[in-house]
Amino acid sequence: MDLLQRLLYRDGLMLVIDKPTGWAVHGPTQRSKNLEPLYDSLRFGLPRPPSLAHRLDQGTSGCLVLGRHPKALRRLQQLFAQHKVEKTYWALVQGRPVEVEGCVDQPLLKVVSPDPGVTMAVHPGGQPAVTHYRLLGQIEDVSWLELRPVTGRTHQLRLHCRFLGCPIIGDHRYGTNASGQLCLHARQVTVPLYPKRLPIMAIAPPPPHMKKWLDFVPTDTGDREP
Repeated sequence: MDLLQRLLYRDGLMLVIDKPTGWAVHGPTQRSKNLEPLYDSLRFGLPRPPSLAHRLDQGTSGCLVLGRHPKALRRLQQLFAQHKVEKTYWALVQGRPVEVEGCVDQPLLKVVSPDPGVTMAVHPGGQPAVTHYRLLGQIEDVSWLELRPVTGRTHQLRLHCRFLGCPIIGDHRYGTNASGQLCLHARQVTVPLYPKRLPIMAIAPPPPHMKKWLDFVPTDTGDREP
């Protein structure tokens, strides 16, 4: 994997890369598809590799933000923690939400599960989690959703889509009879990093396993080229 070929944005403080589907963003190092050892190729002359400002699930593709040095990383992590970074995701889901756009405001709680890894659930005792959604198109029983999370809880978008009755295609943990790759893509990120400049915006093209669907999804919400 050549991360230089997947670089979407670079300046003195931050990088944005197009994370590939199926790759973990950090250890454990025994994972065969782990991006962490590859960050060294993105130093661009600095004494240390960049570090994660946030995280994406292993199955999620798209915009991943990295801080180039400790001071920049602290600033970026603060922006994410304060919900000042705008994130837009695309998802292909089974079925169609009742409303073409709306907001899911459902708290999420970590639960005990026999499955490996973290498992979350919608639960009134959980942490607040808010996602705005909009239907962009539909073909047969597959809908194309735009998702804008306000919070950044673990597995938030996957659970909120399931709450809508529309699990994300390829979601082996929260879907129904899921197969194939997860159809969740971090399409765009907007970072207000510099107080006296316009926010930085990066856009990632959809991965091949989603694009083959999006090329055929009719839209009635305006022209949205994949």
